[in-house]
Amino acid sequence: MATFKFYIPAINLMGAGCLQEAAADIKGYGYRKALIVTDKILNQIGVVAKLTTLLAEHGIESAVFDETKPNPTTSNVEAGLAMIKANGCDCVISLGGGSPHDCAKGIALVAANGGNIKDYEGVDRSAKPQLPLIAINTTAGTASEMTRFCIITDEARHVKMAIIDKHVTPLMSVNDPELMLAKPAGLTAATGMDALTHAIEAYVSTIATPVTDASAVMAIELIAKHLRTAVHHGDDLHAREQMAYAQFLAGMAFNNASLGYVHAMAHQLGGFYDLPHGVCNAVLLPHAQA
Repeated sequence: MATFKFYIPAINLMGAGCLQEAAADIKGYGYRKALIVTDKILNQIGVVAKLTTLLAEHGIESAVFDETKPNPTTSNVEAGLAMIKANGCDCVISLGGGSPHDCAKGIALVAANGGNIKDYEGVDRSAKPQLPLIAINTTAGTASEMTRFCIITDEARHVKMAIIDKHVTPLMSVNDPELMLAKPAGLTAATGMDALTHAIEAYVSTIATPVTDASAVMAIELIAKHLRTAVHHGDDLHAREQMAYAQFLAGMAFNNASLGYVHAMAHQLGGFYDLPHGVCNAVLLPHAQA
């Protein structure tokens, strides 16, 4: 019988208002200056300012990298690395959905191991754990805040590189549904379909286990019950919270049972045409199940 390894962050905060507790936990680790990896929209609407103010209240300085693209690139990683060196950061905080999380993972991994992000394409290519990473989620879909997967687009090859490495698992994940209330219906639907795809593909995986099956089934049930409400009533905190749990459970499932050919096709389309990942999955999933 094969050995089963279960990967998950050491600490996972869930529930409305848990961002406040996360800041106290970050201070408890003794970190003094963080690189916040995010995108321009979250910066423009004030979410980044909320986080920097909260960190400052706990004695933590921060520098902000908000250049992350919807499909983060090798250039994004290089630019983030330059900011870490310039500002002397001792940890990384990703704020957003899958794109900032993956970008932050790439930055933190290379910061600790050296070289170029392309050196780590594949499975467990790194020698050392990445710079400490706290992943604060603002969408309910990718589960990148708690997985060992990092997807970075190689701009030269127009290919999405899959970096699957135990060392890119964040130290802490934060799912505060209050941060998800402002998300538009289209983004909510696309990320919800991404989570559904994760759960289904993990459930039918040839390396599924009772642990991953239980996570996948519960994720599917929660998505079926709450995704429509979250899409049509974006201010429904209960629906947002349940979708946060659903995407996290789907992440637990695929992080350990892996994915299938829907994601294999979606990554090719997304890498070549720079398409939103969740939309690719939403289009491909019905055809894959037919």
